[in-house]
Amino acid sequence: MATATTPDFNRVLYQPLAEIDPEVQNIIDKETWRQFTGLELIASENLTSLATMQANGSILTNKYSEGLPNARYYGGNEWIDELEILCRKRALQAFNLDPAKWGVNVQPYSGSTANFAALTALIQPQDRLMGLGLPDGGHLTHGYYTAKKKMTASSIYFQSFPYGIHGESNLINYDSLSSQARLFKPKLIICGASAYPRDWDYGRLRAIADEHGAFLMADIAHTSGLIAAGELNNPFDFCDVVTTTTHKTLRGPRAGLIFFRKDSQQAPDLEKRVNDAVFPACQGGPHNNTIAGVATALLQASQPTWKAYAKQVISNARTLADELVAQGYKLQTKGTDNHLVLWDLRPLKLTGSKLEKLCDLLGITINKNAVSGDASAQTPGGIRLGTSALTSRDMLEPDIKVVAGFLHRAVQLALLIQKESGSKLLKEFVAAASIEQEGKEGAKLVKQLRKEVKEFATRWPLPGVDAKNLKKPAGIEED
Repeated sequence: MATATTPDFNRVLYQPLAEIDPEVQNIIDKETWRQFTGLELIASENLTSLATMQANGSILTNKYSEGLPNARYYGGNEWIDELEILCRKRALQAFNLDPAKWGVNVQPYSGSTANFAALTALIQPQDRLMGLGLPDGGHLTHGYYTAKKKMTASSIYFQSFPYGIHGESNLINYDSLSSQARLFKPKLIICGASAYPRDWDYGRLRAIADEHGAFLMADIAHTSGLIAAGELNNPFDFCDVVTTTTHKTLRGPRAGLIFFRKDSQQAPDLEKRVNDAVFPACQGGPHNNTIAGVATALLQASQPTWKAYAKQVISNARTLADELVAQGYKLQTKGTDNHLVLWDLRPLKLTGSKLEKLCDLLGITINKNAVSGDASAQTPGGIRLGTSALTSRDMLEPDIKVVAGFLHRAVQLALLIQKESGSKLLKEFVAAASIEQEGKEGAKLVKQLRKEVKEFATRWPLPGVDAKNLKKPAGIEED
C-alpha cells in the first residue's frame, strides 16, 4: 500500500490493473470469456493451474539473474538460486532421471529458444542435421526450409535434410531415414514433432545416429507430459539431449527445458556446452517468475494423479479420432497414440484455413495444419486437434463425443458456406459465414451452432478463474 509520504510519481505502483489500465484489463477479461465460452482444441495449448499463474505473476519478475546458481553476474540472488536449483531437481524427478547421469537447464524462454541453444551446443554452424519434414509433422526449428527460403535459424545456420513418413501408413519411414543418413552423413538427428499422432522408435533412431557418430536429440515439446507419466516411449533411454516446452501436455507456463547427458562419451563437456549456449550465446537473464511457474507445474507432474490425467488425455484423443473416423473422415495414421489427431480435409475439397476460420466463429479453437502430400505448408490441407485443454476442463469420453459432433456439424456447415459463397477466396468464405443474406442459410446456422457450443462450454470449470461469478465483459458482441 502507498503511504502518506509516497510521492505522486510512485502512487501508480500500488494501484490494481483494473484501476490504472482498464483497457488492458478489458482485453484480459475478453480473453478469459473466450476461453470460458469456447472449446480449446489446439494441440499445442493447455490450461495451466491457478498455482502456476500465481507463481508466474509474482514479484520474482523484478529480479535480474544472468548466469547460473552460485555464479551470477548480479548480487541479491540467494533466493533465485534456491528457486532455480529446486526447479532443476523437480524437472529430473518429473521424468524419473538419475541426477548423476542427467542434468537440465531451466532457463530457456521457449521451446524454439531451447532448440536453437541445443543446436548451438551440439554442432557447429553449417554442420549437417536431419529432422522430420514439416509437411510430415515436423517442427520449423528442426531445419525446415522451402525451395525459395530458409525459414528458421535451424536451416539458416545449419545444413538440414528432412526425413519423412510412409506414403501409405503415414508412419515414420525409418528405413528411408537410414538410407538418407548414409548419403547425407548428419552430425545430429532430431526426433520429435508438432503434428505426428504416433509414438517414436527411439532405439532405431539411436542405432542410425551411432552409425554416423551423430548426436541424437529429442524434441518432446508436445508429448512431455505424457512421457513424464510413463504413457509413451522414453527418449531419455537413448538420446543425448532432450528439449521440451512446458506449456503443452506438461501444463505449465510458457517456457522451455533442455535436458543433457552428464555421462556422454561423445561430449564429456556437454553440460558446459548446453549452459553456455543458453547464456550468454542465445539469450540474456532468465525469467525467474516463469521458472517459479515451471517448478510448480513440475511438482504437479510428479504427483500420482498426473498419470491419471495423461491417461485421460490419450483416451479422449482416441475417442475423438474414433468418432471422426466413424463419420467417414480421413485421419493421418487413422488414429492416435498421444494427445493429438491430424485430420485430412483434402478428400472434402475443404482447406484447413476455412475450417479454422469457421470454427473461430463457432467458439471452437483449432489450427490449420499441413498434412503429408501438401504442396506447401503455407496452404495446409488439414486440421490439427488436441485434447489436453478439454481434459483440463474435466471432460471425459462421453463429453468428447459431443465435441466430435460439433466438429462434424462444423465441417458440413463449412461445405454449405463454401458452396453459398461461390468463391475460393478465404475472405469471401468468412463473409458468407458471418453476414446473413437472403436466400442463404450458412450465417444463420453458424449463429445457431455457436449458441449450442457456448451452452455446452460454459458447463465446465476454467482453471484459475471463478467461473461461477464470471460476467460477459464490454466489447463482446454475442447474443
